[in-house]
Amino acid sequence: MAPPPSSGPAPADPPPTADPDAGARDSTVDWGGLPEPVRARIAELAAEAVGALPVVDVPQALRAVARFAPAKRARLGGGAILGAMRDNAAFRTAVLNWAKEHRASALDVGGPDPVAAATAAVLLGEDSAVHYVELVGRRVSDSALRAERDAAVAKLRKAEAELARVQGLLDASSGAADVVRAESEAELERLRKRLREQGVKLREAKDAAASAAAEMDRMRARVDAELAAVVEQRDRERERVEHERARAERAEADAEIARQSAREARQADEVRLALLVDTLDGAVTGLRRELALGGGGPRPADLVRGATAAQGVAGRVEDPAALDRLLALPSVHLVVDGYNVTKTGYPELSLADQRDRLVRQLAALAARTSAEVTLVFDGAGVVAVPVAAPRGVRVLFSDPGVLADDVIRALVTAEPEGRPVVVATSDRAVADSVRRRGAHPVPSAVLLARLGRI
Repeated sequence: MAPPPSSGPAPADPPPTADPDAGARDSTVDWGGLPEPVRARIAELAAEAVGALPVVDVPQALRAVARFAPAKRARLGGGAILGAMRDNAAFRTAVLNWAKEHRASALDVGGPDPVAAATAAVLLGEDSAVHYVELVGRRVSDSALRAERDAAVAKLRKAEAELARVQGLLDASSGAADVVRAESEAELERLRKRLREQGVKLREAKDAAASAAAEMDRMRARVDAELAAVVEQRDRERERVEHERARAERAEADAEIARQSAREARQADEVRLALLVDTLDGAVTGLRRELALGGGGPRPADLVRGATAAQGVAGRVEDPAALDRLLALPSVHLVVDGYNVTKTGYPELSLADQRDRLVRQLAALAARTSAEVTLVFDGAGVVAVPVAAPRGVRVLFSDPGVLADDVIRALVTAEPEGRPVVVATSDRAVADSVRRRGAHPVPSAVLLARLGRI
């Protein structure tokens, strides 16, 4: 007969704390050696999950069990369910995910119930599952010892009752009393001997339980200290990594902004320099041509004193021929006020058709004159912006809150001094402002007349 266990409660606190958000890992315990209460709890949880899981997540061997009534699944199919949980990692993961969503309390490793804690640790694949299983197994063994002790005590009481009965018979029959008494005393001695042996075993079991409890307390304290140190170190390392990452991201962002600014400034300078060189080259070429035609020295009229030559001021172009002369200048830039031109020439068309028609006409003009052409439209109300413009025409739409007139002024201001710029618009305010900036304003009707000859 096994020795009875200690009557005191066994420790229920687990050594480590599990993470219920972690995925299922390979179990560290022997599924075949699980205590019966843990097996029954796992079978009940998996049986409840089988009825709710998609068919694809249920192993073939359990699909018949899944059709059982919920109350019969664990009782009739418990063995098959436990076998699938032990051998099929995908099914185990599906049951664990279902439990996280619908029975999260069943995965609480830190709960007061050691059977529930052991079940959660086994399902989550925690390293502490071995300790929980050992704890539950010890409690089952203690329960068996207590049952055996209770049976021995009951048997002893029965023997004492039998002894009392025999004593009565001895009183009634003096002749047989000595024999019965001797037999009873011998039996009583045997029972007392066995009881003493049981007492020794019980004391040994108590001592072993006390030693195990002390060892568990020491192990729990050591694990708690190690876990606290690991968590503190992890937090410090995370803070350091996040700080370094933030510094690196700020440095990268600053470097990218600096690189982008440098690229944009360099590109703008290169474009302005190239345009200025082209303009100077055209001017030098024209000057050389003029000097070749007119001689190499000043004319007598250039030496007359008392008068100053008039400075060149951009004038208003009134006919297509004058526009052609401007477009023949080297590196000329034609800027077109889009809707001002289209609403002058073909207002009956929709805005999209007006844009398409003007873009096609300007593309043909750019191909004939080699002029740089920029077409500016107001961006407000434009539903779909063309993804690409015809070759030779730059199409711009003003940003929200920005007028096309302001974009045109900005384009003229951005050009280097000396480059010929022609602005096609009938807006007097725009024409006056670009004329002051050195550009040649051209009425929209003149541009339309020139486009009509293509």
